[in-house]
Amino acid sequence: MKKLTKLTALALALVMVLGLLAGCGSSNADSSTDNSGEDTAKDKLVVATSPDFPPFESLEGGEVVGIEVDILKLIAEKLGMELDIQQMDFDSVIPGVQAGKFDVGMSGITVTDKRKENVDFSSVYFMAAQAIVVSADSGITGKADLEGKKVSVQTGTTAEDYCMANGYEVLAFTANNDAASALTGGKVDAWVVDNEVALAMAPDLGLTVLDEAMTAEPYAFAFQKGSELVAPFNEALDALLADGTVEKIFSDYGVTYVGP
Repeated sequence: MKKLTKLTALALALVMVLGLLAGCGSSNADSSTDNSGEDTAKDKLVVATSPDFPPFESLEGGEVVGIEVDILKLIAEKLGMELDIQQMDFDSVIPGVQAGKFDVGMSGITVTDKRKENVDFSSVYFMAAQAIVVSADSGITGKADLEGKKVSVQTGTTAEDYCMANGYEVLAFTANNDAASALTGGKVDAWVVDNEVALAMAPDLGLTVLDEAMTAEPYAFAFQKGSELVAPFNEALDALLADGTVEKIFSDYGVTYVGP
């Protein structure tokens, strides 16, 4: 074997040092390999929600739980993705999705033409209604009795849009808990909120949910315009709708399912 020149020896030493440095580099915390050596890392499905919307989403011991959470868990599993739920006020959910900060928006989001201008929607998975909630002794029995009355709503919701557009005097709050408190505290005559939320919250507050609904509307999940996630997400959601899984989830929460 020929003797190494000083230059050659220096070059080899440099290669060895670079190799050692590369071996000591940090690895991706979200990446892992199984025994076969294949990459088993899961992409994150980052979801924005306002967890004050029982039974669709609420906080339980600091964890976000609810109907939509259970649906999203199954969809994320079908997509091979890890669910990452981010909490915020409702009126920040759609703007955040629109700006690409989050992959999905969920908070009992109603599909409207106005919202379609800013985000894409999944398949509709539930038909909801906006309920009228009143004090037991209010004397209000339906929509007609709300003329000239003051109502509370959650900011950024279709309840707010509808009540504002139809001439009601509106007090809007970032959280439904505060909108409900405005009614129990006598600041308003009625609280307008999604029916299932009304049924979940009203009894504990001693409030009455009227039989006549304010409106009926479809629920879906929101995505950034042009998101490539919509198609595979819908494929997974449609399968859960078709095999009765979504209906069973609603039943598990004691909610009568109304499909699209």
